[in-house]
Amino acid sequence: MPSIAPPLDAPSVGLAPRTRQLVADYVELTKPKVQSLLLLTTIATMYVAGDPSPLLVFLTCLGGYLSAGGAGAVNHWFDRDIDAQMARTATRPVPSGRVSPPAALAFGCTLAALSLIELSLAVNPLAAALSFSGFLGYVFVYTVWLKRRTPQNIVIGGAAGAVPPLVGWAAVTGSVSFTAVILFSIVFFWTPPHFWALSLLMKGEYEKVGVPMLPVVRGEAETRRQILLYSVLLYAVTQLPFCAGGFGTIYLVASLTLGLGFIAGAVRLYRRADRRSALQLYLFSLAYLALLFCSMVADAHL
Repeated sequence: MPSIAPPLDAPSVGLAPRTRQLVADYVELTKPKVQSLLLLTTIATMYVAGDPSPLLVFLTCLGGYLSAGGAGAVNHWFDRDIDAQMARTATRPVPSGRVSPPAALAFGCTLAALSLIELSLAVNPLAAALSFSGFLGYVFVYTVWLKRRTPQNIVIGGAAGAVPPLVGWAAVTGSVSFTAVILFSIVFFWTPPHFWALSLLMKGEYEKVGVPMLPVVRGEAETRRQILLYSVLLYAVTQLPFCAGGFGTIYLVASLTLGLGFIAGAVRLYRRADRRSALQLYLFSLAYLALLFCSMVADAHL
């Protein structure tokens, strides 16, 4: 009776899915969903600052992705203990055991180093330095120092996420102007109401692991009040580019419409105090920032 031999490619049947999972895990360490909005603000700022070549845009985005991705990987490594206790994050690569903590840390540091080299050589040293400052701010200021110590963690630490417009401007012009600082400020003031809306939805998780997010420490009512306050501050800051003569009518209409929509959502959340309003404001805040920066490009080129 003839023997039944296993197919020659039998090992690859098991290897391919494992390889795909490993690649997917390392991509997840870079937090690609968060990166998409960071890259959008970078690209939009570059086209506001000038008329960059597609190659320059690609090289700048590559360096920015490596830097922010490295910060994300180090964040995964550092927060693995609390991530393992929260339902939303328990399946992440490190707490689930699919990627070892040393590997995640090494991966993050390697990406940051590659970003610094790539931006320094292919773009310019200022863009490289600004991008690296964002990495350092997210890792050491937000993740290591503030996140587990103060409810102001996202306010101060959020500056790291506001760096991309500075990087984009520096990549095109080789300098940082007043307009670039205003764009940085817009993202800076956008971050607290955006993240606090999410933290209202995740209050129980943060409370369980002892992370002092605003709803946990100050309560939901105070968080909703702060969201409304920052929404108004954000609206005021977004009017500065037009007042300073940096943008025209297209941006003005967009900033007024989007800003009033943001405030309306914050008022609704303040009055209704329900999860649906918090989720709606969180989702709107994502579209808000994307549309606002796209309006800047339209204003600059139409």
